[in-house]
Amino acid sequence: MGQETVDRGPVTGGTGRSAPGLDEVDRRILDELTRDGRISIRTLAERVHVSRTNAYARMERLVRDGAITGFTARVAPEPAGLGTSAYIALTIRQDTWREVSAELAQVRYVEHVALLSGEHDVLALVRAPDNATLRDVVLDRVQRIAGVLSTRSWLVFEEYDGQTSPWA
Repeated sequence: MGQETVDRGPVTGGTGRSAPGLDEVDRRILDELTRDGRISIRTLAERVHVSRTNAYARMERLVRDGAITGFTARVAPEPAGLGTSAYIALTIRQDTWREVSAELAQVRYVEHVALLSGEHDVLALVRAPDNATLRDVVLDRVQRIAGVLSTRSWLVFEEYDGQTSPWA
């Protein structure tokens, strides 16, 4: 198949809310890569029905445009020694979100941080080896960050990934 040209529309700066459009082949590439980030270009091209050159060029563009931000292994937390997971909601002073976010990014065991609208300002996913470590993360590290007014924690009893890729 030949390489299609697609009007990807305007790209806005850094908010993550407006993005260039992806065509069907791009979405299939993302779907395959989220299933297996180690897939070869040859196999990827076969699965999405394009030439290897086209698949390689599209992957390079998706990386360059920021749609693909990296290639990593998905690690199952519990078998890897992180048996306790919790979501921590933070209420912060509104003028400190940049500093709080930067500090949270440095806290060991904080896997993900999201700035929210609503009742709480920040939501962090913490994966720790045990409850004692989780307590230390929340009480000794997170609550001591300047600008954090309060926290609320929810233990995760069980979790699973969705069955359907958003790219399929």
